[in-house]
Amino acid sequence: MQSYTIGQAARLLGVSADTARRWADAGRVATHRDDSGRRVIDGRDLAAFSVEVAQSGTDEDDTSYTSARNAFPGIVTAVKLGDVAAQVEIQAGPHRLVSLLTREAVEELGLGVGMRATARVKSTSVHIDRV
Repeated sequence: MQSYTIGQAARLLGVSADTARRWADAGRVATHRDDSGRRVIDGRDLAAFSVEVAQSGTDEDDTSYTSARNAFPGIVTAVKLGDVAAQVEIQAGPHRLVSLLTREAVEELGLGVGMRATARVKSTSVHIDRV
């Protein structure tokens, strides 16, 4: 399972590293130490927390999250596989993006809950890039 440093988590949540650190210190999201002694968050925990933060609307530093070139970097919060099609949800700061794509594409990208991914929006299509 992929883990994220406090700084990486902050970027994915669209907040400052200080805000992410305060949330971790307050026990809002679980952390542990990696082999290097850095405090990290498991990907699944971060995915669940990112949905909670987005739904609560309590962004402490009230920073707006913007995209550059229609790219929304975030974390995969759900993957629903069908026989042929799949649905992938990404939480990019306060934005929840949902993309319908082929099951084959999801498997080729190796997408799973807790992974970093970028949703790229062009017209009415959303393309998912694994980071």
